[in-house]
Amino acid sequence: MIWGATFLTVQTALSVSGPLFFVGLRFGTAALMMALVAAPVLRGLTWKEIKAGVMIGIAIFFGYALQTYGLQHIPSSKSAFITALYVPIVPLLQWLVLKKPPSIMAWTGIAFAFVGLALLAGPDGTSIGLGLGELLTLLCAIAISAEIILIGGFAGKVDARRVTVVQLATTSLLAFGLMAPLGEPLPEPSWLLILSAVGLGLASAGIQLAMNWAQKTVSPTRATVIYAGEPVWAGIVGRLYGERLPAAALIGAALIVAGVIVSEMKLPRWLKTRQASA
Repeated sequence: MIWGATFLTVQTALSVSGPLFFVGLRFGTAALMMALVAAPVLRGLTWKEIKAGVMIGIAIFFGYALQTYGLQHIPSSKSAFITALYVPIVPLLQWLVLKKPPSIMAWTGIAFAFVGLALLAGPDGTSIGLGLGELLTLLCAIAISAEIILIGGFAGKVDARRVTVVQLATTSLLAFGLMAPLGEPLPEPSWLLILSAVGLGLASAGIQLAMNWAQKTVSPTRATVIYAGEPVWAGIVGRLYGERLPAAALIGAALIVAGVIVSEMKLPRWLKTRQASA
């Protein structure tokens, strides 16, 4: 819910800041906030947790940075559709890296969610080209998939609080460090930028901590379908600000909810028996 609600804030903040500086400031603020929360346990930081945090942080950086740069070349509806490809990409990466093929019901739920996301994106998002913006956003979807897979791989083996601090700090340092090589100037100071960074920093800290903690008991595939609810909540927040969802978007939201439910269901016993006999 929080993840989806950040869309309007990000859109507004980018009007007064470059993408890398804003990503760096947002996640730097989040890292400081999370460090205060995790202060009592930070002394126990292990090399394994540093490795986990750095790897996840790299994935987070590429996901957020590539999506932002892609939005400079393509409409937001097309960006949303291409980014939604992380839904089917996750089980493929999970199968490839973790050797855990998803169940039939999980595949069915993912299919529902993918169709729902396509409808939410709107008609302009249904045609995918291979221009610069499309390519950057496709890479963004792969990065988000990698983040979810990495979190699932390390969940339960590390302290979520310490890893969250490391991954947030890694994201921030990468963003700030690449500003000069990529020629992005410092923005003019403004209260809008500061307040946006603090608010989104707090949200990012909470989101990343929740992901690291919750995926101890939730598989990457199921987590992906749940995360697919992000545009639903973004649509609700937009509606509160006066935007109106078309009928196709409402159908898409319903399909995403259906996907979450279906992915949690198990095959009927008689169907399992038939599959086994086949």
